[in-house]
Amino acid sequence: MQSVASSSSPKRSASQDPLFLQSNDIPALSPPGNDSDIDTYMAEQGEDHGKAVASSAQASWTPAQKLQFVEDALKKPMQVGETWYIVSRRWYLRWKKAMTGEEDKEGRVEEEDVGPVDNTPLCDQRGRVTSDLIEHVDCEFVPEEVWTKLKEWYGEPKYPLPRKVIARGIVQEPVLELRPPSFKVHLLAPASIPGQNMPVKEVTVSSTDKIRDVRRAFAAALSPQKAASVQYRVWKIASDASTDQLLFSADTLRGCGASLLADDDGTVGDELVDSSEVFVVEFINRDKWIVDPAEVTPLSDGVPVPSGPPPPPPTQPGPLFSSGSDFFSKLQTKTAPVVETATSSAFKPGPITAVSKAGSSAAKVQREPGTLGLGNMGNTCFMNSAIQCLAHARELMDYFLSGVYQEELNPDNPLGMHGAVAQAFGALVSRIWDPESSMSSYTPREFKQTLQRFAPQFSGYQQHDSQEFVAFLLDGLHEDLNRVLKKPYVEKPDWEGGGDKELVELANTSWEGYMKRNDSVVVDLFQGQYQSTLVCPECSKVSITFDPFMYLTLPLPVQKKWHHDVLYIPWDLEKPHLRVPVELNRNSTFKDVRQLLGRWMGTNPDNLLTLEVFSHQFYKNLDDNVVCEDMSESDVIVCFELPCNSQQSRTYKPQPDDPFIVPVFPCEGATSRSSRPGPTPFGYPFFTVIDQEQAKDPEAIYDAIVARLQRWTVHARDLFTWEAGPADDMEPVHIPIAGPPMVDSVTEIKENGEVVTVEEAIPEEGDIVDEKATVVREADEDDDMGLSSGVPRKVGFKRDLFSIQVQKGDQPYGVGYNTFGYNYGRYETWEQRASSKDGILLRPNDAFFIEFDDGVKSYYFGDERNSWEYALWNRWEDFVHPELAASRKAASSQKRKGITLQDCLDEFTKEEKLGEDDLWYCPSCKKHQQATKRFDLWKVPDVLVVHLKRFSNSRMLRDKIDTFVDFPIEGLDLTDMVGERLVGRKLREQGADVEGLGLHDLDEPLVYDLFAVDEHLGGLGGGHYRAYALNHVTGKWYHFDDSYVTVSRAEAAVNANAYLLFYRRRTSRPLGGKSHVKIEEARAHAKGQLDSMPREDVQLPTPPSDGSLSRDEPSVISNPPTILDWPTPNSISRSSPASSPLPLDDRPPSFDEALFDPVMQSSLGLGEIPLSATQLELPDPLSRGSPSSLDAEPDLEDDTDSPFYQPDGDGDDQYNAGRHFSQDSVRLRNAVFKRDESADDDEDATDVMMTPAESEADETDSAAYEMSEDAPATKEGEDA
Repeated sequence: MQSVASSSSPKRSASQDPLFLQSNDIPALSPPGNDSDIDTYMAEQGEDHGKAVASSAQASWTPAQKLQFVEDALKKPMQVGETWYIVSRRWYLRWKKAMTGEEDKEGRVEEEDVGPVDNTPLCDQRGRVTSDLIEHVDCEFVPEEVWTKLKEWYGEPKYPLPRKVIARGIVQEPVLELRPPSFKVHLLAPASIPGQNMPVKEVTVSSTDKIRDVRRAFAAALSPQKAASVQYRVWKIASDASTDQLLFSADTLRGCGASLLADDDGTVGDELVDSSEVFVVEFINRDKWIVDPAEVTPLSDGVPVPSGPPPPPPTQPGPLFSSGSDFFSKLQTKTAPVVETATSSAFKPGPITAVSKAGSSAAKVQREPGTLGLGNMGNTCFMNSAIQCLAHARELMDYFLSGVYQEELNPDNPLGMHGAVAQAFGALVSRIWDPESSMSSYTPREFKQTLQRFAPQFSGYQQHDSQEFVAFLLDGLHEDLNRVLKKPYVEKPDWEGGGDKELVELANTSWEGYMKRNDSVVVDLFQGQYQSTLVCPECSKVSITFDPFMYLTLPLPVQKKWHHDVLYIPWDLEKPHLRVPVELNRNSTFKDVRQLLGRWMGTNPDNLLTLEVFSHQFYKNLDDNVVCEDMSESDVIVCFELPCNSQQSRTYKPQPDDPFIVPVFPCEGATSRSSRPGPTPFGYPFFTVIDQEQAKDPEAIYDAIVARLQRWTVHARDLFTWEAGPADDMEPVHIPIAGPPMVDSVTEIKENGEVVTVEEAIPEEGDIVDEKATVVREADEDDDMGLSSGVPRKVGFKRDLFSIQVQKGDQPYGVGYNTFGYNYGRYETWEQRASSKDGILLRPNDAFFIEFDDGVKSYYFGDERNSWEYALWNRWEDFVHPELAASRKAASSQKRKGITLQDCLDEFTKEEKLGEDDLWYCPSCKKHQQATKRFDLWKVPDVLVVHLKRFSNSRMLRDKIDTFVDFPIEGLDLTDMVGERLVGRKLREQGADVEGLGLHDLDEPLVYDLFAVDEHLGGLGGGHYRAYALNHVTGKWYHFDDSYVTVSRAEAAVNANAYLLFYRRRTSRPLGGKSHVKIEEARAHAKGQLDSMPREDVQLPTPPSDGSLSRDEPSVISNPPTILDWPTPNSISRSSPASSPLPLDDRPPSFDEALFDPVMQSSLGLGEIPLSATQLELPDPLSRGSPSSLDAEPDLEDDTDSPFYQPDGDGDDQYNAGRHFSQDSVRLRNAVFKRDESADDDEDATDVMMTPAESEADETDSAAYEMSEDAPATKEGEDA
C-alpha cells in the first residue's frame, strides 16, 4: 500500500532532517540527535522545549512563591489530552528543601545548587524509564505549566519525561499513560551498505493515537522533510528480523516476511498493537517503490500462504469447524494457482502476497491440546501465567468448553462486566484447548483489551500482581455468570451463643444468605467459608461470623524482621544506660518498641520516650505513627525512661498538673574555633522532668538539670559541693582481705657478705596493736588543721557550672534539627517569664540550652581532641534479653528445618490481637476494644487457590519474602483443619442428626492434589511470572513461560518462586455441584438428539482424493472431541437436523453458501437460519518464540487457517464479514470408519455431517481412539 504524507507540523518541519536520498538511491543519514523517543512523540503533541532564561527571571520569584505555585498546580485534576511530566521524587524533595530552608541530616540546600530536573534515578543511559513510577514513592507528576517554570528557573533537563493524559476504562477515567507503546523503526534501503553504523530509531506514541498519525510519526522520525513531501509506506516485520542498525535492506524484507500497515483512523489501542513491534519505512524513490509487494513473503514463518479475509472481529461468531479439515475445504483446494495482493488491517500482520498451488500447502505440526503458549505484550506475563493456571482447572474448562457458560451469561448484572469478560475468557480457553490447531503460541490481545476496559489498572505495560489479576478475573467471571438476576437484601446473622449445633446452624444460615445473592460456577468450584472469632479482652464476649473466600491468603511464618539497637536510658542513675538489640515485624510501630522495652525492663511503657538523635539534637519524634521500617540502620534511636507519663502516645489526654518534660541540650559558648554563630551543641541531649512547684523556682530548675548530668560524666562527684560530716556519722566498715597473712621482709647483709632475708608476720587488720602514741599524735595534728573526723557530705550542686538559655519551640521534645539555639532573639530570661500570674516559669515545648565554659566542659566531659575521655555517652553496656536470644535460636532452627505449607496454615489460624487502628466495637461493653481474633477454615472449595503472601508493601518499604515453602504435590490433607468436619463428627458422636443439619460425607477425607503453580521470579518492583500446570488430557506437566511451553515434572513446580498454588479436591463424587449438573444436562441433551437422529439416511459425499467407502460399514468411530465440537457462542438451543446428502457437482459451493442455501435448509429441516447475536472470537496466530517479560511479540495471524476462508475457483473471496451463523448451525465433524484389516491405516478420514449435540454423544465410544500413546491409561475413578 502507498500513502501520500500529510503536511507536518511547523515544529517537526523545522527540526533536523536525518535523511536525504543521494544519487545512488541509498539514503544517507546524519548522526542521530540526543532527543529521546518520547521527546519526539511529545513534540508532536505540541511540546515546546524552550531554553533556560536568564537568572533574572528566576530572581523575580521568591522561594515561598515558587513552592506555593507548584503545590497549587499539583492539586488540580488531570484532564484528557493534557501533557504532564514525570519528575524524580529525589530531585523534587531536594528542591522543596531548598524552598523551605529546611536543614536535615544532609545539611541545607541552596537554591543555586538545585540544578535542572534530574530524572537519572528513573532512567537508563538512553533515557528509557526503568523505575516503577509509583507516585509519591519514585516520582511526582507535574502539569506542563509547572514543568515550563522549572525549566525557566533551573535550566533544560537531560531526561524530560512527558506523558499524555488519556481516558481509560469503561468510565473513561483520565489517567497518565506512564508507559506508552514504543516501536523500533527501520529505514528501507535497496541494498545493504557495509560500514553504516547508525542505530535503529525508537518511536514512542500513545495508545490513543490514530494509525494514520502513527505512520506519519514513523516517517517523520526518519525524515521530517520527506514525510511531508513524498509518498511513503510502512511495513511491519517480525521482531526477530530486526537488528540494531537503522538501515534494513530490501532483500532482507523480501525474505523475512512483512505486511503493510494500513492508513486508517483506528487507534493503536483499538488495533491492539503490542509494544516493541518493529516497522520499516519505505520512501518512494524516483516514482518507484524499492520492493514489489508480490515479492515479499507473508508473515507466516517464511512459508507462502494463501491470502484471505481478516479473521472475524470480536463481535462475530466463532468458527464452526477448524480450517481445512472439512470435506468442502478439501475439495476447494483443487483449484488453480492464486496470486493475490492485499494489505492487512492496521498493525495486524496479515499476508501481503499469497501464492498457492493445489496440494502444496505446508504440513502443520499438530500440538497437544492445552499447550498453547501466550505471547507477552509487554509486562503481561502476570496475566499469561494466571490464565494458564485457570485454563488447567478441569471442571472450569468443562463448563466453558461445553458452552454452558453461554446459557448463564448475566449481561444485566450491574456488578458485572456485561458478560464481556466471561465471553472473552471462554473464547480464549477454547483456543487454548483446540486440538486441531497447529499454532504453538497466541497473543491474547482481545482478552487484554476487554480486561482493561473494565479494569483500567491493568492497562498499559506496567507489571502487575498475578494474584490481583486472578482475584479480579474470578470475581468478574462470577458476576458475569451469576445465576441470581436480581439480588435480594440479606441481613447477616449474628452469633447469639450456644453450642456446636447452633454454630452449624449459623454457618448454614450465613452460606444460604450468601447464595441468595451469589450463585455461579465460581461459587461452585472456588469458594469456601471462613469462621472468624472475636473475643473481648474485658468482658469475654464472643462474636462469631462466617464469610466466604475465593482464595486462601497464607502468611509466611518467617516474616522479615526489623533489627535495630536501641539506646536505653533508665531514670534511676544507679542503673547503667544500655544498648539493647530489638527485633520486631517490619510493620511494627514505635509503640510496639516501647511495649517491648517496657516488658523487658520492667517499667511502664507509657513512661518511655523514643526519639532519634542526630548531630547532638533530637531529630525525630518516634511516636505511635512512626513505622519501624522507616528507620535506616545508621539512625540513632534512644529511649528515655521518665518518672511520669511521657505524653508521647496519641491517646494520652493532658492533665492540668502534668510535669514539664524539658529537653536539655549541652552547648559550648561561641569560640574562635566555631564556624557557626551562637552556642555549639555537643554530646548527647537528655531530658529533665520538672513539676509545677519546681517550675516556679530557677534554682530548682538548675538543680534538676545538674541532677541528670550525673549520668554523662565520670566526674559526677565534682558536680556537688561537699563538707565534712560529724564523727558519729562514721560507720565501721569491715574490709576482709583474702589470701595468706601479709609479711614484712627485711634484708640483712652479714659481715661475711651473706644476704639474709628476715620475714615477720604483720597482724591482720582489726587486731589490737599498741599504737596509742601514733593515734594521739595524728589526732592532734587534725585538730590543729581544723579538720573534723566525720564522713564528707553533699551540701548541694555547684553553682555557675553553666548558664541556662530557655527557648520556646514549635514541636514537643525539642524535635526539629536546627530549630533551636541559633536565634538569640528567641531566648527568654527568667525575668521575662516571671511576669505570669501563676508564677510558673516554663511553657509547653520549652527547651533548655546549657552553655559551658571551655574549661568546665573539658573537665567534666573532655573534648574532641581527647575523644571526650571523661564523658559517658559513648560507653553503653550491651544487654541481650533472653527472649530475643530464644527467638534468634528458634529462627535459626526454623531456617535449617525449612517451612512447609502446613506451617503457613498454622500461622493463618493463629490467634492474634487486633491493632489499635483496627479496634472492634464490643456490643456488651459498648465501646471499642482491642479484641483477639482468630480465623479458621469452616468449608473448603473443590478447587483451592492458595496465595503465599510473599510481598510486603507498607509505607516506604517494598520487599519480597523469597523463602522456600515446601508444599505437597499430592495428598494435601485439610481434614483436621476444617471446622465443619470437626464439629460434624463431634455432633454425630453425641447422637445428633447431622444429615438434617446439612452435614454430609463426614468420613470422606478432604485431600487435595496440586494441578498448577503460578511462580514469580525477581523482586517486588519487577521480575517475571511463569506457570506450571498439569494437563488432564495428556497427564503431563508443562512449564509455561509466555510463548514457550515445555514438558516438565511436577517436582519442578515446588520451588522458592511459587506464589499461587492451585489444588483440586480428590473425591469420589463429581466436583462442581450445580455447574456439574448443568454440564451433564447439556451432555444428556446432546446424546438425546443423537439418538433421535435417523442414521440410515446418512449419505456422505466422497472426496476424489479419498478411497470409496461403502454405506454398509458397520460402525463409525468418532475422532476425539474437539473444542469446536462444543456449541459455538450463543448456541444455546440445539437442533437435530436430518442428515440428507449434499448435492455434488464439478464445483461444490463453499460451506458458507451451502449453509444458507434454501435447498440445504429445506433438506436438513432447519428452516430459515436466523442471524445470531454477535460474539467474541479470537484470531489465530502463528507459532513464535517467547520474548522476555519486558518485551512484546507481534501476533502473527495465519488467515488461511480461518474456516471462513473459502476461495472459489476464480480466486475470488467468498467470505462475507457481515454474515452470522445461526444457533442451529450444522457443523462438520471428523469421523473415522472402521475398515477391514487390509485397509490402510494411514488413509484420510472421511467427514460426517453432525450437529452440535451429536458432537458429544459418541464421547464414550471414542475412548479407545482418544487414548494416544503419549497419554497413559488411567484407572477407574482417576482423573483423565
